[in-house]
Amino acid sequence: MLKVKLNHLLIAASLFVATLSPLQLLADTVLPQYSDDVHLGVTSCAGSTCHGATSPWKGSTVLQNEYITWDRYDPHSKAYSVLLNDVSKQMAKNLGIGKAHEAKICLDCHADNVAEKNRGRVFQISDGVGCEACHGGGERWLGLHVSGVASHQDNLDAGLYPTEDPVKRAELCLSCHFGDDKKIVTHRIMGAGHPRLDFELDTFTATQPAHYEIDKDYYERKIVSNGMQTWAIGQALALEKRFEALLKMGETGGIFPELVLFDCQACHHSLMTQKWQPRPGTGLGPGVIRFDDSNLLMLQIILESIDAARGKALQRKTLELHKASTTNSKEFYKMAQSLRDEAKELVSVFSSYKFGKKDVENLLRKLIKRTKEAEFFDYVGAEQAIMGITSVLAAADKMGLKKSTKQIQSSLDTAYQALENYDSWDYAKFKSAVEKINFN
Repeated sequence: MLKVKLNHLLIAASLFVATLSPLQLLADTVLPQYSDDVHLGVTSCAGSTCHGATSPWKGSTVLQNEYITWDRYDPHSKAYSVLLNDVSKQMAKNLGIGKAHEAKICLDCHADNVAEKNRGRVFQISDGVGCEACHGGGERWLGLHVSGVASHQDNLDAGLYPTEDPVKRAELCLSCHFGDDKKIVTHRIMGAGHPRLDFELDTFTATQPAHYEIDKDYYERKIVSNGMQTWAIGQALALEKRFEALLKMGETGGIFPELVLFDCQACHHSLMTQKWQPRPGTGLGPGVIRFDDSNLLMLQIILESIDAARGKALQRKTLELHKASTTNSKEFYKMAQSLRDEAKELVSVFSSYKFGKKDVENLLRKLIKRTKEAEFFDYVGAEQAIMGITSVLAAADKMGLKKSTKQIQSSLDTAYQALENYDSWDYAKFKSAVEKINFN
């Protein structure tokens, strides 16, 4: 994940930095896993004349080889098989849940785990996170889809999930890459051995093996969001979901809140090495559990660029949240609710905001400037910052503001390398690399 290269994002940026018109936000859409539509199975899409061609078709409005791309290159296709390895077996044993590949707690994100009544004749749970896990059960829309006469809106009306809409895409991705009101990777699951989850919508969109081609036909049928919108919406929605989980879970039956919502390295660090340093934006001393505010840090920068007063206000609210966590639990949850509501509002704000060249320049300079400061001494903040810088650079390049250079690419590579080892990441190396990213 952290070995993402700028040229990969430049390719993806060409897909998303195009129209700056307000997004045509859709009404509430049920996630594919929870809808009542029958899931027909991956093989229903894998025919050689459908999406199973070995190479793209010339003259076709779609590539036709989408299944092959998913099967060969997309980690989602291997999500179920991961549950069969020794690490997963040990985790399942630690949790006392039986076999990982049969446990709902695992299958909910490692497969298209729809209810038994919604599984078609050739549906196989072992296909992992397949077509319908993202695009919705094909019971109603598949016939329309293959007819060649239905519009994209007809397919959406029949249950196709609108993955092109960044808000709906973020809701879908976050439902597994963070969690939702029905499933979440808890501190207990991580304690049993589950890897740490990280997510940033624009970066993950860019690194997803593309099984679509955005051309003139695509523009005519679907929403094409600006890359900065994708990044900003992803940050706001991720924060909204984190606060929703905090407000719902609170204290989980014991004396502690759900610790997965807090910054792991506030507690998980070497006791033999003195590495702590103050972060002005938290107001907290050493040895204090910190709420994971990495998305808040990104939103502060985004807002500073488009609404300076609101950006400063968000900084003050962040500080109040952290301080309340050590003094007044009632006030802490009150602040969490307020910030949750603001994050929700920001999803709508960013969905309609026309991010232009000036915004990209401001965002990039502020990201680079802030990343050099003490606020990004925490791993989670540094991680979000470098993914944000990379996304904005990709957008800048696409808009003709700055061509990629060997120096910028080298600095990005070095910054990602500094973050490769979560347990012993190199802050000095990271900071030095970011300082060498010059955008004038």
